[in-house]
Amino acid sequence: MREDAESLDIKDVTANWVNAEVLARQIGERIKSLADLSDTPLFFGRLDYLHSPGADRAEGADGERFYIGRRHVHDHDGDPMVIDWRAPVSQPFYRASKKDPMDIGLRRRFGYTRGEITAYEDEHLSDPAETATTSKLLQQEIERPRVGPMRDIVATIQPEQDEIVRSGLGGTVCVQGGPGTGKTAVGLHRVAYLLYAHRERLARTGTLVIGPNRSFLHYIEQVLPALGELSVKQATVDDLVGAGLEVRGTDDAAAAVLKGDARMAEVLRRAVYSHVTMPAEPVMVVRGSRRWRVPAYEIEEIVRELLDRGIRYGAAREALPQRIAHAVLVQMERSGEAPDDRVQDAVARNAAVKAAVKAIWPPVDPAKLVLRLLTDADFLAAHAEGILDEDEQKTILWPKPVRSVKSAKWSAADAVLIDEATDIVERTHSLGHVVLDEAQDLSPMQYRAVGRRCSTGSATVLGDLAQGTTPWATRSWDEALAHLGKSDGVIEELTAGFRVPTDVITYASRLLPHIAPGLTPVASVRENPGFFDVRPVEATDQVVAACEELLRNEGSTGLIAADARVPELAQALTAAGVGYLAPGEETTAETRLTLVPASLAKGLEYDYVVLDEPQAVVDGEPDERTGLRRLYVALTRAVSGLIVTHAAPLPAELAD
Repeated sequence: MREDAESLDIKDVTANWVNAEVLARQIGERIKSLADLSDTPLFFGRLDYLHSPGADRAEGADGERFYIGRRHVHDHDGDPMVIDWRAPVSQPFYRASKKDPMDIGLRRRFGYTRGEITAYEDEHLSDPAETATTSKLLQQEIERPRVGPMRDIVATIQPEQDEIVRSGLGGTVCVQGGPGTGKTAVGLHRVAYLLYAHRERLARTGTLVIGPNRSFLHYIEQVLPALGELSVKQATVDDLVGAGLEVRGTDDAAAAVLKGDARMAEVLRRAVYSHVTMPAEPVMVVRGSRRWRVPAYEIEEIVRELLDRGIRYGAAREALPQRIAHAVLVQMERSGEAPDDRVQDAVARNAAVKAAVKAIWPPVDPAKLVLRLLTDADFLAAHAEGILDEDEQKTILWPKPVRSVKSAKWSAADAVLIDEATDIVERTHSLGHVVLDEAQDLSPMQYRAVGRRCSTGSATVLGDLAQGTTPWATRSWDEALAHLGKSDGVIEELTAGFRVPTDVITYASRLLPHIAPGLTPVASVRENPGFFDVRPVEATDQVVAACEELLRNEGSTGLIAADARVPELAQALTAAGVGYLAPGEETTAETRLTLVPASLAKGLEYDYVVLDEPQAVVDGEPDERTGLRRLYVALTRAVSGLIVTHAAPLPAELAD
């Protein structure tokens, strides 16, 4: 298929050089999407239907056999050899069971070692004599060591995951999932499915995956290309709202919480529209030897109508000169003239009309507006009256005046405020679908920023309330969806744990009553209970020794520690001659240890983890609840084994 694409000759099929460039680029993308992936087989399953799909299931009707893979593969004649996992005919591979065989006689799973078939496993779903069993190959694939970036899960998607993956484009889905339940993989595979089912529409409107940080995005960036999808963009929330703005400052927790409060949207709206003033004088338009006068009361009626319509500030400002010009044209027609659209445009550009518009509806620079709100106490008080009390206003006011937008030390929360103000002035472009991962950590204003990017599309929201590690972390998914502008979104919960071993998740779940009361604990479905140990230590040398012990196993190892402890541990690893990577860097055969600050651990996974000083992880956060949530995240990054090392006493919440 790749050779066929490479051999295409487009010299005589394009009308001009522009078409040739576009077609050449499309062919290049096609070739790139057909690249071979090392150790990745083209198919992983087989379905033997009792009857041909869609055919009349009459007695004696012949069945049909399909091989299921990551993408569609056809032969030189165009006949299919492998069916894309997203095709409707592939669905029984994930959904069929002994209770509901879905007309499947046999389901076969293939096992691979370094790209070569080494095993297969059959289930005769329609045979009443065969009992249902747990797939050994499925367990082996789930428990396979994690080396390098995140991989796809097309061979191991479970029925409850498949239902979410194949949910329609029109609705927003929110997935609450504990550690290891596969929520990130489900979100990414849902994008791949939607691109398959609605390719033309999403090609026009675009898709976006939003992650919590660059390390996380680097970790997941190969999943969609491995499925042949190269067009999905990736970004953090800071990337979206900080375009052209340098973030150099930080807020204390109290200020950040207030700036992220949804009430700030109304403060900003008031501040923007405060620039509109009612006309005090008429507008006199001179054309040739005649003068046309539009009285102040008539212009005021136009202004109030535009305000009542609730359209964007900038759109209303652009409409105002045309409305004034239309009022002039009405007078011209009454006097016997027959003006056309060209005359109206000329009147709208008239110096008197432009001057009136500038005075009535002046342009607003969003960054300058936010800067004034944060530095001018009187201006803030005027527009926050009845919304923020005096103490709250003082909390977000900058202590020192700033000369200009460029010299201001903007924080990440300030950038979100500017983005909100920008949207009030001019509508933000909406995409067809957005995936928002680790969504529990967003503030209401950040949800609004993301919601603007899918206001006419849909979203997949992924997160775990128990892993909310910001002071403004959301309290419920209903609240989060409301801020996102998707109140009608469907909330799904994944509780089966495929990644974290039983002993590890059981230990971590001791924290749940303290960080997320009422949340269903994850139940590990893995047969391997995993390796788990809690060790008192006296020096960092013993922490390094624990890392060396785990590195004797196959796969990756992560050393997770409170941010403040990282420099000391880095020095100890270097002194011991143990090489290590930073989060997001790809592991190699020589270097399989990653040193991870606890603040960056979310969303990452390693075969084995050494967690250093749990109490230090808790103490590194502004409050105990956030600290315990950060600890919960750190405890649940291991796929095969966890060693907890501590010199200080463990947090009381982890006690037996």
